Amino acid sequence: MSLLLEHHLVLLGQQVSWAEFIGQLCALAVVFLAQRRTLWTWPVQVAATVLLFSVYFSAQLGGLAVRQVVILAISIYGWWAWSRRRDPVYGVAVRPATGVERLALLGLMVGGTTVFALLLDALNASWAPWPDAWIFIGTAVAFLAQSRGLVEFWLVWLAVDAVGVPLQLASGLWFSALVYVVFAVLVIQGWLQWARAARAQHSAAADSAGPGSGTRSAA
Repeated sequence: MSLLLEHHLVLLGQQVSWAEFIGQLCALAVVFLAQRRTLWTWPVQVAATVLLFSVYFSAQLGGLAVRQVVILAISIYGWWAWSRRRDPVYGVAVRPATGVERLALLGLMVGGTTVFALLLDALNASWAPWPDAWIFIGTAVAFLAQSRGLVEFWLVWLAVDAVGVPLQLASGLWFSALVYVVFAVLVIQGWLQWARAARAQHSAAADSAGPGSGTRSAA
């Protein structure tokens, strides 16, 4: 791993470590794979977490480094969860979050960010504890929602990107910042694709239930 950190390539006149380059490419590939709801999303994500952990640790971004460890654990869970929710026609089953689930996601984002930012500040583990914490918690919440097939996980990613781009630039990780911008575009596309897939799966489920099923259930 040290070889990937110590050796660089030059992109647009700037040096980028091979660890950052390959790790961010893997992370970018995860977005494409998630859009298509394929199980390959998760093993590629595992590779990205290993590489990016070394990048952020060397840049002294404690929250972003620890985030990769959390993502690794959630990726293993997501891999298992998606393998249990595959549909031969529509792929991995996805759906909109319920009102309670949306409130839970928001509560995790706000409460988790506050607690983790205070922890980072107390431990002097990050020079930017609040944005670092927002990205850490937001990423964990996004992957958790993704593993459960919730369409809203894409919106959580947008909130992460909004903070991630300026933080990466301030850290001198300009290539990672550029990748975050590309992420934002792909995230919007993914949100639209998952929303359409959720509607299609809901319609298919309603058709298979047959006409009048709602009346029988209500009775």
